[in-house]
Amino acid sequence: MFADVKLMERFGAGQYGGSYVSESLVSVLAEVDAAFRDARRDPAFLDALTVLMRDFAGRRTPLRLAERLSSQLGRKLYLKREDLLHGGAHKTNSTLGQLLLAKRMGKTRIIAETGAGQHGVATAMTGAALGLPVEVYMGAIDMERQQQNVKRMELFGAIVHPVRAGGATLKDAINEAMRDWITNVGSTYHCFGTAAGPYPYPSMIKYFQSVIGLEAREQIQEQAHQLPAAAYACVGGGSNAMGLFAGFEALSEVALYGAEPAGLADGSLRHAATLTLGTTGVFHGMRSLFLQNEEGQIAGTHSVAAGLDYPGVGPELVALQEAGRARFVAISDEEALDAFETLSRLEGIIPAFESSHALALAMKTAADFPEGSSLLVCLSGRGDKDLDEYWKIKGSAS
Repeated sequence: MFADVKLMERFGAGQYGGSYVSESLVSVLAEVDAAFRDARRDPAFLDALTVLMRDFAGRRTPLRLAERLSSQLGRKLYLKREDLLHGGAHKTNSTLGQLLLAKRMGKTRIIAETGAGQHGVATAMTGAALGLPVEVYMGAIDMERQQQNVKRMELFGAIVHPVRAGGATLKDAINEAMRDWITNVGSTYHCFGTAAGPYPYPSMIKYFQSVIGLEAREQIQEQAHQLPAAAYACVGGGSNAMGLFAGFEALSEVALYGAEPAGLADGSLRHAATLTLGTTGVFHGMRSLFLQNEEGQIAGTHSVAAGLDYPGVGPELVALQEAGRARFVAISDEEALDAFETLSRLEGIIPAFESSHALALAMKTAADFPEGSSLLVCLSGRGDKDLDEYWKIKGSAS
């Protein structure tokens, strides 16, 4: 079910990744590393996780040919339906693995950060299923635009802490969660939301999310009788992208594309296109690319998609870009909203704003591939959570 992910502390010639944390977290991260190494070799752990993935989360998720959109593009566009996973997004793959690991480690309290709220929801519902109390840190701005997910977390019994410091978005929520972890290292497990942060999180979360790419590779060969010419994912921190890419990165004939948020097309608001415009730095426990000024101060960001509103990116994605294995393109809010509307009207599927970036990039680059080619898009989440924000945007534009 999971790829044989090599646990790597550093990635690429730029030596991205690592573990840049306070002294109090060094032994804690070593404990997580040792527990994960042991668990992934334990058939009992893997069997328990497989059962949860199947019976709780609903794996395997479908692969669907978007027929009407494919007809417009002249290419066969396949959607990996992670939006149909329990909770409404791919985040459940990782929270099941991490909280099962936390129980194995004897942890009695779970903390998490969230942007769009999907990781918070996934952590809260997994905590409810496994009997672990959960506290979630969420930026006040994100709480305002993702009220539905806040209410879902609370219904699952989680405590949601609003974060008003800084830009009051995902970056600041991560800061607060890490401060909490430093204070409560003994009993607490930090359920990190993306394939970023200090080692071993980038590799560990790629491992849990690799189920996306392995399933998709098998499914598209069953349906299309060929590999896709290209595979597309949206990129914030990088968990759904690394999960999808894990199924195809060793296959050079499959192009890998990541869609970053460019903000408004007229440039009147900040962007969050880290791989496109970022520079090397150290933040949130890792060496990677970040949006920052010359003094290394982290920049404010904006995206219509709260889950992509982050000024950094996972270290392995940087290495894939530098090696020329993956290409990353910035997609504007307007392009994402157009894709959001197009899929809804042509296919009866409402994608998350985050996933709409990946869909927009596939639509934008489809003509680069021969007619009849198969293209694969990771539909990482469903768009119910974004409907209030969508109608606000439409109302202000009218």
